[in-house]
Amino acid sequence: MSAHTTSTRTLVVALLANLGIAVSKFVAAAITGSSAMLTEGVHSVVDSTNQLLLMWGRRAAKKPPDTLHPFGYGRELYFWSFVVAVLVFSLGAGVSVYEGIIHIANPEEAVSPLIAYAVLVVAFLLEGWSTVEAFGDFKKAKGTLGWFAAVRASKDPPAFIVLLENGAAMAGIIAAAIGLALSQWTGNPFYDGAASIVIGIILGVTAALLAYESKGLLIGEAADPALVRSLHQLACDQPGVVGVGQVLTVHSSPDQITVMMNVDFRDDMLAGEVERIVCRVEDEARERWPAVRRLYVRPMQGAAHRTRH
Repeated sequence: MSAHTTSTRTLVVALLANLGIAVSKFVAAAITGSSAMLTEGVHSVVDSTNQLLLMWGRRAAKKPPDTLHPFGYGRELYFWSFVVAVLVFSLGAGVSVYEGIIHIANPEEAVSPLIAYAVLVVAFLLEGWSTVEAFGDFKKAKGTLGWFAAVRASKDPPAFIVLLENGAAMAGIIAAAIGLALSQWTGNPFYDGAASIVIGIILGVTAALLAYESKGLLIGEAADPALVRSLHQLACDQPGVVGVGQVLTVHSSPDQITVMMNVDFRDDMLAGEVERIVCRVEDEARERWPAVRRLYVRPMQGAAHRTRH
């Protein structure tokens, strides 16, 4: 994955699309009495809230370090991304399944299905617009990786959250349309309630994946292995370095990486020479990889040997 992050435009587009969809779905639900349409409206409200939380997290993550948080506030983004996953599960999946069960237990025949179909078409088009934006951003970031591998490797939660949310939303719209059509065709409102439960299951699976990925980032994930190898080689190439041991990295945010490495210097070197090498490694690392905000070098005799054992 590259250091490319989701643009603000993508988040704004997703927010506007979801707000428009939510309004249209709630109006349609009030007119038609469709359970699936109501839960789709709740889903869109949750998605709109999620975009706001992601935008807030991105803004908060840019706050400069201070006395209480000397490493900065980068993980604010990861925290709010985890909150988004919880919201998708509790408010999205939970309400959808609950509403579906209630509708099956107390069925109500839907009216004005043509209005519901029209809203679903509009919603699908708006979600498609948002998905195209998210798809373009994520495609730039993923490089040669496959889509699933790119989600696993991504350090930028908004990039995959918006994409997965939109995919779940489009699948939910299709499920709602099928449920409404079956209810109309058979005259049995059971299918509309069942569609609501299916939507809840889709959201539940999506939320579980989002929570898993966000949790990993929140507790700390290493940088891309290729970057770790490059940092190792950069230190090895310095004159006076006889070995490099562990190179430990951790992402505080998509564009904030802290690096710690054990380096073995020649025993006959003066302290001033060691200091100059350390400064050169730090400067070259920041120049080549701007995301490397902090780099700490720990002199250690036999560093490479100790790592192997």
